[in-house]
Amino acid sequence: MALTQKELHYGMFNGLPALLVHTPFSTAAVSLFGGHVLSFVAKGFEDVLWMSPTTKRPPDAIRGGIPVCWPYFAKQGQPSEAPQHGLVRTRQWKLTHAEQTEAGEIVLALSAPLIDDVPMSLMLTMRIGRALEQALTTVNMSSETVRFTQALHTYFKVGDAMRVSVEGLDGLTYRDKFDDFNEHVQRGAWHLFDPRDPGRSDRIYMDTGNRFELNDPTLARKITIEMQGSKTLVAWNPGEEAVKGFVDIPASGWRDYVCLEAANCGNEIIELAPEDSHVLQQTISVAALVSH
Repeated sequence: MALTQKELHYGMFNGLPALLVHTPFSTAAVSLFGGHVLSFVAKGFEDVLWMSPTTKRPPDAIRGGIPVCWPYFAKQGQPSEAPQHGLVRTRQWKLTHAEQTEAGEIVLALSAPLIDDVPMSLMLTMRIGRALEQALTTVNMSSETVRFTQALHTYFKVGDAMRVSVEGLDGLTYRDKFDDFNEHVQRGAWHLFDPRDPGRSDRIYMDTGNRFELNDPTLARKITIEMQGSKTLVAWNPGEEAVKGFVDIPASGWRDYVCLEAANCGNEIIELAPEDSHVLQQTISVAALVSH
């Protein structure tokens, strides 16, 4: 179905140019700089995503929302001078498709620019309605097998990072960046007051399932993350001391978000044969947190 100006138009979100989306169930803001989702607000709830109030502006990377990390995560397999988290989050994408479904959801497709010496194409499709669905599709355009890592680096807004917990990780092995990537086993739910290393987290969980629940008692809500095409979840919050080194996060800002990142990284490196494709997908939904 054709879209009206009310349902989709260009405007500004927190001082950043963005596509502004309005559905009967939610609103969203998407920056074409980086193919970056800035906001997703389901009806009856606060924004699911956190944006830093001190974020840098383009041409620098945006801090918050859902950055796209591609064709590598962090600097995995890259030289030290490589840009952090890939090559597409500081480039201008194109809107290639927009429509409204009969149910009132809005579907968008964005394409990343082709990059010299990267023989792959990248497209991000989104379905915005009661939930936010994202699918990141990589196609190998070369005659050789290619290898890459990636992530949807989601910053979830929380009432107090020290009070939230994440279900779905109990018993999983993770590599801890704060411990030279040594392996440990998660006991119980994830939270920032983990006695093994309290107050911070930079963990790569491996061989995961595909569903996680972020419980936020302060905002009285539960955020559900469902993944496909990924067996890796990154849980990151720098904590009170490390955040002081971030010029684009306020000193107290670390308590306002938790990053849970649907990823292919660490041990999970994607190999694509010529003309093959891979899809990394996540669905984010929110519901009231029922106390027991």
